[in-house]
Amino acid sequence: MVNHIAVIGSGTMGRGIAYTAALAGFEVTLQDISEQAIEKAREYIESLLNTSVEKGYIPSEQRVLVHRNLTYTTQIKEAVQHTDLVIEAVLEVMELKIEIFKQINEFAPPEAISATNTSTMSPTEIGATTKRPDQFVAMHFFNPVHRMKLIEIIRGIDTSDATVEVIKSVAEKMGKETVEVNEFPGFVTSRMNCIIGNEAMNMLMEGVASAEDIDKAIKLGLNHPMGPLEMADLVGLDSRLRNMEYLYYSLGEKYRPSPLLVKYVKSGRLGRKSGQGFFKYN
Repeated sequence: MVNHIAVIGSGTMGRGIAYTAALAGFEVTLQDISEQAIEKAREYIESLLNTSVEKGYIPSEQRVLVHRNLTYTTQIKEAVQHTDLVIEAVLEVMELKIEIFKQINEFAPPEAISATNTSTMSPTEIGATTKRPDQFVAMHFFNPVHRMKLIEIIRGIDTSDATVEVIKSVAEKMGKETVEVNEFPGFVTSRMNCIIGNEAMNMLMEGVASAEDIDKAIKLGLNHPMGPLEMADLVGLDSRLRNMEYLYYSLGEKYRPSPLLVKYVKSGRLGRKSGQGFFKYN
């Protein structure tokens, strides 16, 4: 049974996971090595709580619940030493994830389950570097975490049925639906999302249509809630490029990153977080 969740990494996904888990009634510790990142996450969560209460999305008692359930630290040992589930949510860099799980293995209880929040990377490869690969799984959350209803659960080659069942119960308590995926690069959603977004970037580069009209066509013609270029800006163009490079390496030519994506990242146009990507943001 999972009572406490440690979330490692306080960026966009980490803080979203921590907020959603605390709101669902879990005790949560959010960890990041940077005091500045922790403070930024705290401010984001406080703002989200206030807005959600003001707009009537959650009752005011839920704000008290989140404050009671959620703590912050810069120390991995403090975050994981008494936890039931660790969810890592750092950058999509394999070497970084492996290094973090080496630290988690040193301090977490032997019965704790470990999960990586990844949109493309192999839970088998990461899990193989841990002491307990049968207790390792990938949980792919979607942004914004508190609003998106899906979690992809991706098995590594050694992931046990018991581990998957625990993760399903955690997702259900968070109010999420799940799909179970056998490991393959990009899983289900990232393969589709990356290839649609990459084609949209190539069409923009080729002058087929403007960014506004490409997104409008996909939203109104195919009934997508968000256009592929707006989606890429939300994800972060640097993150999308890392995903595309991994899929290109793993699956071949059809996932070659659009030259326009590479150019935008080199120029510092990273999407919403930098104020400009395919669109401009205040």
